[in-house]
Formats: sequence, C-alpha cells, structure tokens
Amino acid sequence: MASDWPLTGLAVAAALLAIAVILWLIAARRPSPEKREKRRRTLVNRVGRLTDGVVVEANATSLFYTYSVGGVGYHASQDISHLSEYLPDEASKLVGPVWLKYAPRNPANSIVVCEGWSGFRGWKEMETK
Repeated sequence: MASDWPLTGLAVAAALLAIAVILWLIAARRPSPEKREKRRRTLVNRVGRLTDGVVVEANATSLFYTYSVGGVGYHASQDISHLSEYLPDEASKLVGPVWLKYAPRNPANSIVVCEGWSGFRGWKEMETK
C-alpha cells in the first residue's frame, strides 16, 4: 500500500497540470478588449435603431454625447482611438448634433461611429479628411 503513494501523487500532479493547460488555453482564446469593442460596434451598427444626439465633448480618444430614447435621457461615451482614420484630425469638429445607433434591447448601448457607418452630419466631407 505504501508503494501506491508515489503513483497517486503523480496522478494528482498530472491532473493539476492538465487543468492548468486547459485554463491557459481558455484564457488565450479570449478576444482582446479591442476585438470585443469592435464586435460590439458591429452589432449595434447591424441591429441598432437611429435617434438624434449631441456630442458635447470630443478628444483624440473619446466622444461624450447625450441622447434620449422613450423619454429616458442617456449620457454616454465612445472610445474612438481605433477609428481615427474615419474622423477628422481636429476633434473639435466632432462636437454638435449627430445621429446615433442604439441597441433596441439596451438603449444605453450606443455608437456614433464605427467602421461601416457614421452619424456625423457632413460625413462625406470627413471621409476624405
């Protein structure tokens, strides 16, 4: 019976190693925050409903805007750091009235711009930078 202890210890170590490898593989397959954000923007663009909004502040990395849906007011922001190729160089040009898309089941989930759509009025001028 004493000779079974080393074998049991080896089995436990192998099981722990297998669990560690599985957890590492799961973590490695998880999409990056940038990919998750792009997926969110794409989904809102595809299923979103349009409404009016106002960009109240903009900088090189973020938009801050307000809008209302069904009488409920929302204050939101959008990370635009990965969308600079779709926007003018000067962030102050982004402030003002916009159209935005929001998710019908979660109106707080909204976008002003994404890779395939923009709610900025005068979009044609901005496409060429």
